[in-house]
Amino acid sequence: MRPLRTRLLGARTRTLTPTLALCAAVACTGADVVHAQSVLDRPPNLSGNWVANRGTIQFNFLHRFTASDAPVRKVSNFPTFLIGTGLPLRAMVGAHYATNSTLAPAFPNEWELFVRALPLQQDRGAPVDLGGQVGYNVASDGLDGEVSLARRLGALRLMGVARVLADPRQRGQVDVAVGGGATLRFGRFVALAGDYTMLTDPDESLGERDAWSAGLHLALPSTPHSLSLHVTNTNTATLQGASRGGDQLRYGFEFTVPLTLARFFGRGGDDAPPPTTVAPPLAPTPSAAPTGAVTRTVLRSMAFAQERLEVTAGTTVVWTNEDAVTHTVTAADGSFDSGRLRAGDSWSYTFDAVGTVEIYCRPHTFMRTTVVVRPGP
Repeated sequence: MRPLRTRLLGARTRTLTPTLALCAAVACTGADVVHAQSVLDRPPNLSGNWVANRGTIQFNFLHRFTASDAPVRKVSNFPTFLIGTGLPLRAMVGAHYATNSTLAPAFPNEWELFVRALPLQQDRGAPVDLGGQVGYNVASDGLDGEVSLARRLGALRLMGVARVLADPRQRGQVDVAVGGGATLRFGRFVALAGDYTMLTDPDESLGERDAWSAGLHLALPSTPHSLSLHVTNTNTATLQGASRGGDQLRYGFEFTVPLTLARFFGRGGDDAPPPTTVAPPLAPTPSAAPTGAVTRTVLRSMAFAQERLEVTAGTTVVWTNEDAVTHTVTAADGSFDSGRLRAGDSWSYTFDAVGTVEIYCRPHTFMRTTVVVRPGP
C-alpha cells in the first residue's frame, strides 16, 4: 500500500486543481440550493457534513498551535486548508490539506480527498439533517467514512457522528469513533460550541485520547464569512485528525470564505439578471397580516433556502434573513419589494393570483427563487 500512497503524493497537485475546477463548472448547472458552511452551525471537530452551495467554491483556513514550556516557549503551528465545491443533488467534493500532521510516523503532510452528501435537510422539511462522507486519507493510506445526524431546536443545534477510520499505523485493523456536539446561538452573530468524540479502541501507548473541543463562534456582520476561536486536543480537520485526541492542548481559529461564482462571473441564458427596464419600487411593499395558509422559508449563506416554492392561492410566504448580509425579496416584474432586510428581519407577501413569480435579491442578483401559485382546493 505504501507505493500507492507515494504515487498519489506525486500526482496530487497535478490532479486536484483541475478536478475541483471541473466540479465547480458542473456545479453551476445544478438545481438544488443547500445549507452552506458557517461555523455557527457546528463545533470545531464536527463537520456536520455541511455541503457548499451549488456554484460556490468554499475555502476554509484552520490554524492551531501549541507553545512549549518556559524558557523556550516555542510555538508550533498546525494549519489545515479546505477547498471544495458544491454539486447538484446536495453533494460536495473537496480536499483537506494539513501541512503539519502527527497522524502517521515520518509522514508530516496529510491529504484527505472526500465526497459529501446531505440527502435529508431540516430546512427542506425533513425532521433532521442526515449527511455522510467518504474520503481517502493519504497519510493513513486508507478510506475513511462518517455518518452524521443533526437537528435544530430553536437556538440549539445538536449533532451526533459515527466514523469508520483506516489504521494509520498499517496494522490491518479498522478504528471506530463515535461522538456528539452542539452549538448554542446568542442572536445572529454569536454562538458557543463544543464536541466530544471517542475511539472505541484507542492506542494509549501512542498517546491517543478522546477528542474534544470548545469554542466561541462568530458571524462577521455584513459579510458571508464566519470565524471560530477555540481550544482542543486534536490536530487537523480531517476525519482522522478530528477523531484522535492527544495530551497537548491546542489553541486555534478557523475562518470560512465562500466564493459564489455567479457573483464574480454573472450568469447568462435563463439565469440572467432581471431586465434592467423593470424598476422595482424603492420603498418596501407593505405586507398584510396572513389570513390563510402560511409558508416560512429563509435566506441563508447567500442563497434562498429553496429555489422553488409551490403554494396555493391565498398562501402567505414569510422570508427570514438568517445571513449576516442585508438582502431583499424582490419580484422580477416589479410587483413587490421587501426593502432591505437586515440580519434577523422577516417579511411576508400573500400570493393571491395563480401563476409563476420570479424573485431575486437586489444587492445579490445571483440569488434567485421561484414561487409557483396553484389554484386553491
